[in-house]
Amino acid sequence: MVDSIKTYLTEEGNICEVANDVKSAIEKISSYEYDAIVLDIGLPDGTGLEILNLVKVLRKDGGIIIISARDALDDRLTALNLGADDYLIKPFHLAELKARIMAIYRRKSFKGQNLLIYDMIEIDLDRREVRIEGRLLILTKKEYDMLLYFIANKGKVISHNALVDHLWRDEVTWAESFDFLYTHIKNLRKKLSEATNKDYLSSVYGIGYKFT
Repeated sequence: MVDSIKTYLTEEGNICEVANDVKSAIEKISSYEYDAIVLDIGLPDGTGLEILNLVKVLRKDGGIIIISARDALDDRLTALNLGADDYLIKPFHLAELKARIMAIYRRKSFKGQNLLIYDMIEIDLDRREVRIEGRLLILTKKEYDMLLYFIANKGKVISHNALVDHLWRDEVTWAESFDFLYTHIKNLRKKLSEATNKDYLSSVYGIGYKFT
């Protein structure tokens, strides 16, 4: 099931990581920030509720969906009372899981909106389309994800490391330079500037960028 979920979410344009037990899940959650965490209650070395407790102790912002074959009301109430955002009972359609993930993401990051509007920029979160005053702006997947991340954190200084961690995860090693990041930033900045005659991105020397 976990392979099917990962394949489906990845094909839908998400960065998706898997942890097969409590130990590896705790290692990942302690080290990285995630937009959403899908937790199975039954795990080989413990329970998903242990991980849920850790997420709350660490004050992580990602939304949490519990999945379980258990249909007991007590299990659902326990998970929700511990801070889970949603509870999905097996078996379920992958499209439903994706819809619930997106609903949590919109609620936490964009106050539940399907259409995100920032100045001249309009983003349809369901279609993953960007328009500038009605005109479609063609972006690569990384450019789109980067723009969404910047707008979600508008006005904040975003470090190079945070950008790489959010957009590439394990695809690159920290031994590499940030040249690949600079290329994506340059291309996104150029496309936005040409479409709006504005420069939304400002560089913060030695740290990263701010979107204003």
